[in-house]
Amino acid sequence: MILILAGGGGHTATARILAEELKGKAELYFLAPRDDPLTPLLEEYGPIEMLTRPRHPTTTTWRFTLRLVKAFYEALRKMPGNVDVAVSTGGNFCVPPALIAWMRGVSLVNIESRVRFTGPSRTARILQHIAELTALQWEEQAHFLRGVVFGPLLPRPRFQPWNGGYILITGGTYGYKELFDAASNSELRRVVLQTGRVDPEPYRRRHPNWRVFDYASNFEELIAGAKVVVSPPGATPMEAAAYNKPTVVVCYPKWAKAAEPRDMEIFAQKLNAPLLKEVTPEGLMKAIEEAERRGGPRLRSGSEALSEAILELAVKN
Repeated sequence: MILILAGGGGHTATARILAEELKGKAELYFLAPRDDPLTPLLEEYGPIEMLTRPRHPTTTTWRFTLRLVKAFYEALRKMPGNVDVAVSTGGNFCVPPALIAWMRGVSLVNIESRVRFTGPSRTARILQHIAELTALQWEEQAHFLRGVVFGPLLPRPRFQPWNGGYILITGGTYGYKELFDAASNSELRRVVLQTGRVDPEPYRRRHPNWRVFDYASNFEELIAGAKVVVSPPGATPMEAAAYNKPTVVVCYPKWAKAAEPRDMEIFAQKLNAPLLKEVTPEGLMKAIEEAERRGGPRLRSGSEALSEAILELAVKN
């Protein structure tokens, strides 16, 4: 059995990419945050148990400590007994169950973040000492972590790319109100807006011709039809890359702990995307025009190679 720790948000997107590669080749089991809206995307691949996520971007230190203790307790109770390999997709959620798995003698695979280029994530820094395999997505990550470079983990496209003429703007799991406000005050006419935890109603009322929602089960299909994708760094730009879509990467202050400014610059370069540092209506319009001029990236996915390495570890055990 392969246990995949879906860390929430973009980390859950990574879990789904691996699940798609491993489907039919191994028995899959998932541990996921109970407050993650993307968790239902994993249901077709195997059973899911929900755990507490210790920290969100705004979680206070004292609350984080309490939630961390609770997460360890839940991981101890809900960890399956017949796991051959545990895969951490990153994020603080993965640390408690990864440590529990390691203490039980389970081989651990840890995946470094897609947006780290100048230094390791906290999760990778902790888990590299016990992981049998640290999976790196970019050559730059080999400068600060001992691991194997597989390449960026891209999903297998499920839809035929097409140009629906709309701009897809997303704020990820938590949403990005400043970005949405800039779009709302711009001259954009054809927009599909995903707001995450930001209330979508004000944007629906102001722009009745826009398609506005918090979360959508057909989000990948919307990427496939987008003219340009606008998003903070994370899973969505990588999904857009799988469809060779022009992309605008938007700096997001709440990502300060997840990536340094230089990380975001390099991430945007990898995707052939303009980096929008100051979110204004005028700046957003110019960045979208620049993304169209540049076109989409062409990246070689490392998803299949990593899935094969995970299966080899499972067979050894």
